[in-house]
Amino acid sequence: MFSISTTPAKQSVSETITVLSGRLNSATLLEDRRAAILGLRSFAKDFPASVASGALRCLIGSLAKDGDDVDTVKVVLETLLMLFSPNETSPEASDEVVLWLADEFTQRQENITLLLDFVESEDFYSRLYSLQLLTAILSARTERTEECIFTAPLGISRLVATLDDQRGAVRNECVSLLTALTPSSTEIQKLVAFENAFERIFAIVDVNGSLTDGGRAVEDCLILLANLLRRNPSNQSLFRESGFIAKLAGLLESLLETQLSDAGIAAWALTQRNRNVYAFLAVLRLFLIQGSAGVAQNQHAFWKQGLVYNILQLAFSRREVQVTIKAEALTTCGNMIRDAKPLQESFAQFMVPAPLLAGPGEDSPKEFAAKTYVIDGLLDLTLNSVDQSSFDLRFSACECLKAYFSNHAEVRLHFLSRAIDGYMAGAEESANILTVLLKPDAAAFARDPYRPWFASVIAFHLLHDNPTAKAKLLQVTEGDSSKGEEVVTSIQTVAAHLIASIANGDDARISVGYLMLLLGWTFEDFDAVNDFLAEGSNVQSLIQAISQPLSAGGDIVRGLCAFLLGVIYEFSTKDSPLSRTSLHSILSKRLDREQYLERLSRLRSHPLVRDFEVTPQKYRLSAGNSLPDIFFDSIFVDLFKDNYSRMGRAIDRAPEFEIAVMTNGVQKGISRELVDSLRSQVEDRDCALQEAKTKLLSLEDALHTQEAEHRRAIEAATVELSKLKSSFGDIERVHQEQLGTLSQEQSAKEADHEREIVLVRAQLAARESQLQTDLAQAQKSAHSEVERVRLRADAEAADLKASVNRLEVDLMKASKSKILELQALQEENARLLALEADKTAQAREHRSELEGQLSSTKATVDDMQSKLESIETKLSDEASAKKAAQAELDDLLMVFGDLEEKVARYKARLRELGEIVSEGEDDEEDELDHETEDGRNDMDGNIK
Repeated sequence: MFSISTTPAKQSVSETITVLSGRLNSATLLEDRRAAILGLRSFAKDFPASVASGALRCLIGSLAKDGDDVDTVKVVLETLLMLFSPNETSPEASDEVVLWLADEFTQRQENITLLLDFVESEDFYSRLYSLQLLTAILSARTERTEECIFTAPLGISRLVATLDDQRGAVRNECVSLLTALTPSSTEIQKLVAFENAFERIFAIVDVNGSLTDGGRAVEDCLILLANLLRRNPSNQSLFRESGFIAKLAGLLESLLETQLSDAGIAAWALTQRNRNVYAFLAVLRLFLIQGSAGVAQNQHAFWKQGLVYNILQLAFSRREVQVTIKAEALTTCGNMIRDAKPLQESFAQFMVPAPLLAGPGEDSPKEFAAKTYVIDGLLDLTLNSVDQSSFDLRFSACECLKAYFSNHAEVRLHFLSRAIDGYMAGAEESANILTVLLKPDAAAFARDPYRPWFASVIAFHLLHDNPTAKAKLLQVTEGDSSKGEEVVTSIQTVAAHLIASIANGDDARISVGYLMLLLGWTFEDFDAVNDFLAEGSNVQSLIQAISQPLSAGGDIVRGLCAFLLGVIYEFSTKDSPLSRTSLHSILSKRLDREQYLERLSRLRSHPLVRDFEVTPQKYRLSAGNSLPDIFFDSIFVDLFKDNYSRMGRAIDRAPEFEIAVMTNGVQKGISRELVDSLRSQVEDRDCALQEAKTKLLSLEDALHTQEAEHRRAIEAATVELSKLKSSFGDIERVHQEQLGTLSQEQSAKEADHEREIVLVRAQLAARESQLQTDLAQAQKSAHSEVERVRLRADAEAADLKASVNRLEVDLMKASKSKILELQALQEENARLLALEADKTAQAREHRSELEGQLSSTKATVDDMQSKLESIETKLSDEASAKKAAQAELDDLLMVFGDLEEKVARYKARLRELGEIVSEGEDDEEDELDHETEDGRNDMDGNIK
């Protein structure tokens, strides 16, 4: 009997993946691990979650373990890439799996470092797949991946070095990775740039055919270059200082030369070329962002390398260049000269091809070579292009013109003067903004409402914040008063065309253009406001326009009309043709305040105004309308938003209060109430002046009378003065004689005082010397007595000690019967020792007492010295010197008497204590007298 074998159970996908994962983890042979990886790769596309959960860490570990085997590394990297990009039909495909995979790599720095190690590998697949894997991880976890690459050892350096790879696939993949790595991190941008990335990028662009023949790789390189330069002044400075702007200029020159020689080009190649050129222009514009650091240096560097001229040639080229490219070129050109006065002044000298929009087949060779000045070409392009598809080009040409005279008053005045001269000469210039504005062509406006709009915008920029230009244009008039014709000013003409446009229901863009121009013209300009009010119907027409319903764009037109009325009232005066009071009355009666504010509010909240800064100003077809939704200029929008609240409050301001405006440093306009008050003050002062003149005449008469009286009084006083001088001379001689006598007497008295002072000083010195001698002798005697007592006490103590020692010896020899006798002797010895100690203590106390008495004596001497100094101070008064000195001498004699008595007592006491006192008392007294005499001499010297 044979048993029938059964078919083994089929493994599920999860079980198979688990088995393969275990084999990969436990296999010791490289071939076994590679086979397990191949098995996992077959499941990666369809079951990414299962493979990742079971084998991801094993796969990453295999990269570290088997990194030297290129075949194994290739299979592992392919498997990991499949996990990041599974099949769309896979049931396990989800973003969560991709995020989990990216987290597994980025949460451990060594995993990213491992991939960067493979980037350095010479193997094609190891380098390519590791770059692709880093790109996938970066796409899933951008910030964490950037941090890991940034902190990895030489992470950025190794990536940038890969740009030198000669294999296009690796090089392009590295460009893509660096592009994804550098859009936001400034630090990474700097590191990449300092690894000589700019040089490598330009090398790749040259290898791939430059702007002309380059493919997607060139576009990617330009995008990477833009990432490195965007909002990074450090990299821009490095780029500029390293001379790479010359390389940009070389790319553009090569493009222009190729365009001249190209007979034809495939559509796909032309599309890619346009993409390359657009990216190239975007790179240039990154250097020219307003408000960024180094813009002025970048502008001059571009100008020096000829980029401005070449970009103009690109913009005005008759070759097959997209309108978008030409528009971007003109915008870039405008950014290159904006606010740079030397460049703006030189810009107008450039020549460009003309006519602008004709194709190659439409020009004769002579016309093809025609040139015109760039300003004329820009005006022609802005005002005379009718094709709506070229609107972006017209708009960019207008922006380039605005950049030409941006913040340059002289250029604006020159531009306006040329327009005025051409208009006044009557020349038929279709590209003259004044001809377009003041002599409109209704048929042309109907076909192209943007023609007057662009003319108004250019005129608005010429007049905005430019009082000189406003005054100059205000002088342009029509009509000859000498022939009886009515003289109409330019602002009245523009206002009339505005009112006619609103009444005829023309396109709202025409009315908006006129309104922007009038608002910029009349804002903070009293002369323009007065000229506008000189035509009385203007205000009535604006009020009517605000009140009546309009067609498309009605909210915009009504809001601007209300804003214009607010500006007119805000800057009107009492002396305006329609006085401020009358204008306020008309507005109050015919225009409701709520209606006025509601029109302004609707305009402010209109999407075209509210969202202007975030809305691209480009051609976009809208439903039922082939015209772009572009109504406003950026500077005008800023003007409106800045003054919206002010104009809302203007209608509530009483007509008596006028606005003062500073124009060219001069204040224009003042409060009418203040003017009336000043006039009243002037009249009052005139009356006061007349009264003062009358009083002055009467005072002059009184003055003449007083002067005559004063002259007579002066003559009498002169005679009296002579008499007084004579009497004064006699009195002065008598006084001199008396002063001489008194001086002699005073000198004699001073001499007597000096002699007395000398005598007193001698006596004081002798007495002081005697006292010092006595003190010294007493101190010496006291020391001798103390020493004698000490020596005697020491001798007695020595005797007692000898007796004790003898008694102790006798005691040792005596018998026990003598113990009591010995004790008695010891007690006697103790008594004697105590007695001796008492005597010693008494001697020491006596010595201390003597020393205290000596100190007291010294203090007495010091007190005597201070009194002597006091005497010297008092002797400074010559009037009372003698009396004060005599009194002090008496006091001193008493003190000396006391001192002598004390010295005598000290000597007697010393004798009582058994101290021997020296018998040379007379000598000591003489010495004391000598010291006193010396003290007196010292005092005498101090007084002198």
